[in-house]
Amino acid sequence: MFQKDIQQSKLLSLVLRHKPETIGLQLDPNGWAEVEELLQKLAAYKAPMSRDELKSLVAQSDKKRFVFSSDESKIRANQGHSIEVDLGLKAMQPPDVLYHGTALRNLDSIRAQGLLKGNRHHVHLSADPDTARAVGQRYGKPIVLKVKAAEMHKAGFEFYRSDNGVWLCDAVPAQYIVEA
Repeated sequence: MFQKDIQQSKLLSLVLRHKPETIGLQLDPNGWAEVEELLQKLAAYKAPMSRDELKSLVAQSDKKRFVFSSDESKIRANQGHSIEVDLGLKAMQPPDVLYHGTALRNLDSIRAQGLLKGNRHHVHLSADPDTARAVGQRYGKPIVLKVKAAEMHKAGFEFYRSDNGVWLCDAVPAQYIVEA
């Protein structure tokens, strides 16, 4: 990705996941924004983007953070919101093990409290350790943790999978976490 693409992606994350009011945008209850309104608001915010640039940004995103509606008239973030939205996710059976990438400096807190969602809707988990490691690297020296997902599910915890394959749950108690 080029620097301009990274900046545009970060701005989209900000307005579609956390602070739509930054550009005067309003999301519907399911987190969708009208594409035309988004493009108009971005232009007024002095961050113009064409429809083709937006489509390219969504298509090239390695993490598939954003998705268009089937008719491409709307766009939303797949997960990671800190604002109230209903993504319509259905609870489902997770694989036996999932992974969480974090920075080594967080390990003592995780050992004591487990994984907490903080200001987001869910704890984010990966299906493979490589993805988790890449996530952890964003925060410092990475560590990958194994989550006993099937055991959690059997104990009554619900899991969801977003459209881009990220596994989500409300929290992971410490007893279900193993250092990978």
